[in-house]
Amino acid sequence: AAAEEDEDDDIDLFGSDDEEEDQEAAKVREERLRQYAEKKAKKPGLIAKSSILLDVKPWDDETDMAKMEECVRSIQMDGLVWGASKLVPVGYGIKKLQIQCVVEDEKVGTDILEEEITKFEDYVQSVDIAAFNKI
Repeated sequence: AAAEEDEDDDIDLFGSDDEEEDQEAAKVREERLRQYAEKKAKKPGLIAKSSILLDVKPWDDETDMAKMEECVRSIQMDGLVWGASKLVPVGYGIKKLQIQCVVEDEKVGTDILEEEITKFEDYVQSVDIAAFNKI
């Protein structure tokens, strides 16, 4: 019975008899990890974008809405793309400009955008974010 136990001790169930094979496998694994890291570094990262729907409110019903929209669209920034717009009735003959834009999150912030739009003091009373969606 003692002889059978010695035989069991000699059997390596995980196949690690040869240390050279382990070193070779480690080298291959390191090489593959290095190649993967290089390939991953070359790929451009995912650019986070957001779709924003803005409500731009005029001072009164006599505000030139076409001119207001022209002013808003004149704002140009890297990472900002203007989309569709429409006039939405508020009440008492006053309409607000509802305008869509897509921004790259790292380049354009909502604070900067609102600040730039409200610089047109003759036309714009205030700006609100009606909808904000990550793309």
